[in-house]
Amino acid sequence: MRIAIASYGQETSSFSPVPTTLETYELYGLFEGEQILEKCREVGAIGGFMQTFDAELEWTPVPIIHGWAGASGPLTAETLHHFAKKIADGLKAAGPLDAMYFALHGAAVADGVHDTEAYLLYIVRQVIGEEVPLVISLDHHANLTQAMVAQVDALVGHRTQPHDQYETGVLAGRLLLGILRKQLEPVMAWRKIPLITHQEQFLTAHGPMKAWFDLAREMETRPGVLSTSNFPMQPWLDVPEGGWATAVVTNGDQALAEELADELADRAWALREEFCRLDSISPQEAVRRAQEAEKGLVILSDTGDSVFGGATGDSTTILAELVRQEVSSLALVPMVDPETVEAAIAAGVGGTLTVMVGGKLDPNFGTPLELTAEVVAIGGGRFDVNMLGFESFDLGQAVLLAVGAIRILVTEKRGIGGNHPSVYEHFDIDLADAKMVVLKTASNWQFYQQWISEVIRVDTPGGTTSHLEELPWQHLPRPIYPLDEMAEE
Repeated sequence: MRIAIASYGQETSSFSPVPTTLETYELYGLFEGEQILEKCREVGAIGGFMQTFDAELEWTPVPIIHGWAGASGPLTAETLHHFAKKIADGLKAAGPLDAMYFALHGAAVADGVHDTEAYLLYIVRQVIGEEVPLVISLDHHANLTQAMVAQVDALVGHRTQPHDQYETGVLAGRLLLGILRKQLEPVMAWRKIPLITHQEQFLTAHGPMKAWFDLAREMETRPGVLSTSNFPMQPWLDVPEGGWATAVVTNGDQALAEELADELADRAWALREEFCRLDSISPQEAVRRAQEAEKGLVILSDTGDSVFGGATGDSTTILAELVRQEVSSLALVPMVDPETVEAAIAAGVGGTLTVMVGGKLDPNFGTPLELTAEVVAIGGGRFDVNMLGFESFDLGQAVLLAVGAIRILVTEKRGIGGNHPSVYEHFDIDLADAKMVVLKTASNWQFYQQWISEVIRVDTPGGTTSHLEELPWQHLPRPIYPLDEMAEE
């Protein structure tokens, strides 16, 4: 049994000025052929898929390409062409196949192409034909489209935020196994919802998102239901078919699939006001609360500069407030600024320099901050850390600067925006000693869980702002809630 496997992941922020190139993919992982089997066999969605097949039957994986670029601006046309050519050439060279699994994110835009996943799926179908089963997995922040659904036999989205990539690959593997064994005849129904919301209610462990995702999980216990997936689209994607969606896969029962897709969509619409609730507070209030907390570690979530949503990672808003309030306990702040890294390396460990830090990558939101700092350490490079289902990331060169009790991790490349403790432990910082840490994310602080005493979402400007009404939308279908007045449905 010969099964082609591939992955293509990037989460586009239409409002980010930083283009996504092949170099971006190389920072996180870009593999071909046998490299995929070496690097991905036990991690991520591909790992979950392969482990499932390994346990069930004798098979031959036919690895094509694996690429993950995190989140940033649209792909260049050349980058998308690279994936399209590698996929087409790889599948043609593979010869006859019994099936294919394609792990996708689902929210990637390229210059001139609003729906890159559908574009690549069309290329796949052109090569493998209509009879070869094709199953895909998607990030649940994907933008599901008619063109994507039309190309596949079945799909499954992530079940949790933070995501469990491996589990999603397992679920996709089980679906494809059932198809190949003639035990399943999947049919699908899906619904688009005229809804787009900020990120602050995206966690599936509580609140309205938990209620919505719990309904999907309950549906999967019903007879004949193979997969139910909710897609609260990542909220900075400005595309003509943008908006939330649901998808249901049943075993040959189209009427049931249609009924459940309606039920899931109706539940999301009923919860729309709760999904739009803002929990973030001003930087001034957030820093004050963090200083007054009885113990650390306090997470200061920089909602407007989330690198996992496509922001640049160089906002100085919270850093400026930490300096202004002269925090006296150890505070950790990440910053992307290659110019400052270069200047700090030139000054050397123990040296002092005055620099304009950050605020340089996004002219719409950036404001550099003048600081006089001591160079505490120099390091950086590639970190072999399992991060969101992927094995590694590259910070480029990095320096640790001290301004009073504040430690600023300044990196040449964005990496993961300080969202994993390894970047501080690399500089011999014990997280237990820190009172607060700024994370460039609105949801993914799970890697700090053993130290966390409190999480404070900070209402900050930036490419991932929670104030969606302030963004210059051009392509999003209108009307859409909450940007427009919507009649009750």
